Amino acid sequence: MYGRDDRGHFYLPSEYVDAVRRAGASAVLLPPGEQDLDAWLERVDGLIFCGGGDIDHGAYGGRPHSSFYMVDAERDKTEFALAHRVLEQRIPTLAICRGVQVFNVVMGGTLHEHLPDVVGNTVAHRAPPKEPTLHTVILKADSKVSKILGTCECDTMSWHHQAINKVASTLTVVGHAPDGTIEAVEKDDHPWLVAVQWHPELTADEDARQQRLFDSLVTVAGDMSVANKRS
Repeated sequence: MYGRDDRGHFYLPSEYVDAVRRAGASAVLLPPGEQDLDAWLERVDGLIFCGGGDIDHGAYGGRPHSSFYMVDAERDKTEFALAHRVLEQRIPTLAICRGVQVFNVVMGGTLHEHLPDVVGNTVAHRAPPKEPTLHTVILKADSKVSKILGTCECDTMSWHHQAINKVASTLTVVGHAPDGTIEAVEKDDHPWLVAVQWHPELTADEDARQQRLFDSLVTVAGDMSVANKRS
């Protein structure tokens, strides 16, 4: 979930919870700063890394930029630790927006500190001043994402000013925006790690394709949980 707001309150946009419930699962929220992650993970079958503020640029050797916002050391530490456990324990995971950036950084990749400085504004990835906007994403036909969505090209709700720069060596790029921005990555040797730069939760209530990302996560997580209990 998101970190603390300016009043010290933890919060999460309801669209994430709604999408999980539509998929037939129960949502459990993990506040950043949790000390015993392993005990917490015993209670869940899958994870969603949601959107939010920027990762500390020091984590990927980046440079300071005036556009940085909501940098949260507590959240960074918790999500980095969770990401390592996802990789080690092969936990089914959907990573959204900031989430795709977390996995890329944890696995050795880097980020563009401010995307408009790199690709300009031919494709809007965030509407002014800081609002979501639609743009097209092109996906590889043999990717998990395209198979889940049932298409190689779709409109997505975008809401970010950073993106993957150097791709972690063990991630596979499977989606781009028309301006070349990396929009989706997967990990081939993981049972279900799908990471997208857009926000499927924002349109999942009316766009069945975007809802399928949550449906697929819940199905795989449930199947793996049953199999693990039998073994």
